[in-house]
Amino acid sequence: MNFEEWEPVYERILADFGFDRAADEHARDVCRSLVGGVFDVDTLRDGVEGNTVAVVGAAPALADEVHRAAEADRVFAASTAADVCLDHGIDVDLMVTDLDKNPETAADLTHGGTPVAAHAHGDNVPLLREWLPRFASEWTLPTTQAAPVDPVVNAGGFTDGDRAAFLADHLGAAALVFVGWDFDDPTVDPMKAAKLRWAARLLTWLEARRGDRFAVLDGHRDPLEPRSPPDDRG
Repeated sequence: MNFEEWEPVYERILADFGFDRAADEHARDVCRSLVGGVFDVDTLRDGVEGNTVAVVGAAPALADEVHRAAEADRVFAASTAADVCLDHGIDVDLMVTDLDKNPETAADLTHGGTPVAAHAHGDNVPLLREWLPRFASEWTLPTTQAAPVDPVVNAGGFTDGDRAAFLADHLGAAALVFVGWDFDDPTVDPMKAAKLRWAARLLTWLEARRGDRFAVLDGHRDPLEPRSPPDDRG
């Protein structure tokens, strides 16, 4: 995924949520200033390319199906899904987080040599400033949804979960298996529900790009249709 391809979708997300692009760019730059070492995302490629990656979400029912993640070659866990995996003895190969729920887990993983994709966006600058200095920088992959500026990368995606899927795709995963996902989670607030709708939309786009079919999307496919041209009849 290059930024030129991602940018039109990003602009639609900004418009839908009323987010500020300049705030995302500021967060990206703060993130960049706080990551001392450089973790090359492509160092993960050898373990991912041609293999099956479990993309583990943090739905309430995750504990009931987390065993499925152990059947994959690699495990990419979103946010608190990392804790559930670890509690069930399942190693995490990459944690993807914007630091809003369990930053302690993320920090501990980096110090144990597990990479963490730490995401910067306009609303989490205080968390970036508080937590990134506690991470082992050499195991921290900084990410953004705005234009990437080395070493901050953008492989696509919006929520922690779908961003994990886009990262796995970027690294050449042969198959993606989705564990612990619920697009209709009744426990979330309206903002999170809207983000889950966007996650479904982005995964619909990703499966089309891959020529794939993600079972998790059955009943939830929402193709990214081109925007209608402006009405100039005024």
